[in-house]
Amino acid sequence: MSPSTPSPRGRLDALRLAAFPLGYGITGALAGGTLNRIMVAELGLPLTLVGLLFALPLLEAPLRVWFGYRSDSHPVFGRRREPYIVAGSILAGAGLGATVWLMTSGASREALASGLFLTFVVYGFGRNLGHNVFQALVADRFEGSARSRALTLYEVATMLGLVAGAGGLGHLLRDYAPAKLVAATLAAVTALAVLTLVAVLGQERRSARIARAAKLSREKPFLDALKEFLFGDPQVRRFFLLIVCTFVGTLAQDVLLEPYGALVLGMSVSETTRLTAWWGGGVLLAMLMSGGFLLRVASHLVLLRVGLVATVFVFAGVVAAGFAGSPDAFRTLVAFMGFGTGLAGAGLLGGIATFATSVRAGLLMGVWGTASLLGKAVGSLLGGAVVDAVRLATGAAFPAYATVFVLEAVLLAIAFALSFRLQVDASRASREAAGQGDGTTG
Repeated sequence: MSPSTPSPRGRLDALRLAAFPLGYGITGALAGGTLNRIMVAELGLPLTLVGLLFALPLLEAPLRVWFGYRSDSHPVFGRRREPYIVAGSILAGAGLGATVWLMTSGASREALASGLFLTFVVYGFGRNLGHNVFQALVADRFEGSARSRALTLYEVATMLGLVAGAGGLGHLLRDYAPAKLVAATLAAVTALAVLTLVAVLGQERRSARIARAAKLSREKPFLDALKEFLFGDPQVRRFFLLIVCTFVGTLAQDVLLEPYGALVLGMSVSETTRLTAWWGGGVLLAMLMSGGFLLRVASHLVLLRVGLVATVFVFAGVVAAGFAGSPDAFRTLVAFMGFGTGLAGAGLLGGIATFATSVRAGLLMGVWGTASLLGKAVGSLLGGAVVDAVRLATGAAFPAYATVFVLEAVLLAIAFALSFRLQVDASRASREAAGQGDGTTG
């Protein structure tokens, strides 16, 4: 299918694909916005244990590389993506269902802790499998700049799913009771299953091209593919580092903005709570603009660099606002911070789309997914650790938070410099696909 002149069937298929990230976002809201709160507030589980449980899907992220390789090289019933996405959704839903069953079963603290560890492993396994192979399917279905725009707009769909899920679950659990939690979980898991089937069924057709790409991928064992297309490719290593630096640089402050507003600028709980909406609104606007038209008129590297530079200047402004004691300026800067983060994120997705090939899309999407989740995890840990260390040393809040913002700006400057050293056509996966006369697109 040519994305430049899509048929009515092609448009419908592209629209159907958005159903999966919607379901992905809804279940993400259940796990991250509902279950963690209930574990701590209603069940009294230690915050350290809850933090470990929610870190498990991030710790499982390297499995995405293997998931992607299996999807590339071992079709099921002649299809490389659909069965794996469905399997991922089933596992994620089963993990969430088992989690809630344990939480409402009245099990002892020890049995609950060990059981939740296993259910979150299953949930993380399914979530990583489904999302990684979905991105590979997008790479297969779109070409050129349309692929970059599609990946960006499907991320917007995930955000919309998060918002819708949070609103719906909040309504269902207005007066918390275990039975209501079970009902809400059943609704979320059912929505994931239905939306997954709506999204993926019929997206792939049996073809000699798919069989040829799978055969070529299968000719290299997994470890050999890792050595050649990841560890042995300087372009992939460079882009991996760029992704990590960008995510750490834009997300290390993720849990720090509200405390900074409270401790440095004297903002109220209501005022700091709204900061998430300001930041999220900026991200959403930037990604909608990027997927809608910016990626049509500018390259992904241009968007990435603009986002990086803009965010560096915003961090400087945030430090200045704290020094001057201006909460109004800080609130506005948070919105611009989200906008810069959204532009940088869209640029990264464009780079990911450009690197993907028809033969190695799953493997390479696994690499990029691992890099982004690693960046998120390191960013969260780094931000808190630096604030605690500097605040302990100085006894003051402002220099502690300012240090994090400066470190983030430095990391974004490193990512900016790395962006000028990327040469996608020089990657080994691109040369492999070109050598097969298959191009570098899906």
